[in-house]
Amino acid sequence: MLYKIKRTNSDNLDFQRLVIELDKDLAIKNGETNHFFTQYNKIDLIQNVVVVYENNQAVGCGGMKKYENEVIEIKRMFVPIEYRGKGIAAKVLTELQVWAKELGYKKCILETGDKMIEAIGLYKKNNFRIIPNYGQYVNVKNSVCFEKEI
Repeated sequence: MLYKIKRTNSDNLDFQRLVIELDKDLAIKNGETNHFFTQYNKIDLIQNVVVVYENNQAVGCGGMKKYENEVIEIKRMFVPIEYRGKGIAAKVLTELQVWAKELGYKKCILETGDKMIEAIGLYKKNNFRIIPNYGQYVNVKNSVCFEKEI
């Protein structure tokens, strides 16, 4: 399958549509803890977004934003259920890392939930390592944080 990878920002309507699906998925998986996480998942200020297309259909996305001087945080990674298992999330993750490096960042960090088994597997498979929870996630027992030098 031929995929087109597009670098854009959070104004991209396909990204916005995918994030709506992501938020619905997270609301189910996170249950009553979801409200805590939604405050940290705003997309209006994400300047670096990747959207993957299959036959002009948006099938995956992810974004990143500056966390510290040489550290970028990966946010809003999502592939709809019907497109999972095709390596799309890995394409998004790889493109975000390449872009971050081009922008001068040295490390990527991210947070996911302990119930996000597929996401945890993706990050481990792509050489991210589990780290102590950072920032707003420090005392959140169902958060799993990762980092990777790029």
